[in-house]
Amino acid sequence: MARGEHHRIHAQDRVQRNRLRVAQEAARLMSEHGIRDFHRAKRKAAERLGVLDEQALPRNHEIEQALREHQRLFQSESQPKLLRERRESAIEAMRFLERFEPRLVGAVLEGTADAHSAVCLHVFSDDPEAVGIYLREHGVPFETQTRRLRISRDEQVEYPVLLFAADNLPFDLTVLPHNALRQAPLDRVDEKPMRRASLASVEIMLSEEDEQQDDFERKLAAALK
Repeated sequence: MARGEHHRIHAQDRVQRNRLRVAQEAARLMSEHGIRDFHRAKRKAAERLGVLDEQALPRNHEIEQALREHQRLFQSESQPKLLRERRESAIEAMRFLERFEPRLVGAVLEGTADAHSAVCLHVFSDDPEAVGIYLREHGVPFETQTRRLRISRDEQVEYPVLLFAADNLPFDLTVLPHNALRQAPLDRVDEKPMRRASLASVEIMLSEEDEQQDDFERKLAAALK
């Protein structure tokens, strides 16, 4: 092998190793310190590791994969319980907000939710004030923010966000117009339309999880006989 080719391969290997190191450190920061923003976690991880090469910075989906692996290795008992708790609370909130056709999004839907994760919902109303009025009528105190979501590769739109707590869990409602039901904003991980789940879909998800757990327990009991 020519010396130049050897150096090129060695450099590629070093970049790949650094991408993995940064992804793993970013996943650790997200898991242990509650950082929710992929870009911030990636930059902080690179800084901690002294990785300056832009090519060695992982993509968001690589960080998400590393986060799943981190949870599997270090939070195999606690994380599934925290996820289940948030999915059950999501169902209660979606029933409460049913008139606004809520959709579950984010880490609670994707399965990476942990102790730092809010239950994130998209709710839909052509009157942005309607959701806040509804919460106030039911005695739910909330804070307001705004969030910019990418609706195409070249366009971002700012939407109102309502934040509140229930059963010691944080909830995050993004209020979108009704026509956004047809086309989801782009996901920050892969820039494809964001995955969203209706109330019925989340109920089915939990039902299937229960069936899988029951089946596992039956098989375990049979094996121990």
